[in-house]
Amino acid sequence: MSVSMAVYRLFDLIMLLMLVKIFLTWIPNINWYNQPFKFLNEFTEIFFGVFRKILPPFGMLDLSPILAFIVMRIIQVALTRALFALGL
Repeated sequence: MSVSMAVYRLFDLIMLLMLVKIFLTWIPNINWYNQPFKFLNEFTEIFFGVFRKILPPFGMLDLSPILAFIVMRIIQVALTRALFALGL
């Protein structure tokens, strides 16, 4: 497996974890202080927290995950194309 493909798959994994976190927030009785939910919450907050500072929630609607997915996808494509162009 090339480096560019590994980086592409890593971004896919991160975005999958972000998607799982979003779906789990719809379940009201999840204890985010117990594992594995604590890890998932802390890991995804690294990405969502940055975008919440840029785009704060509008009432009960948090649009920061949408912005996070868009930016992550742009970075994923640009980085893998650059690595592929370098022959990695």
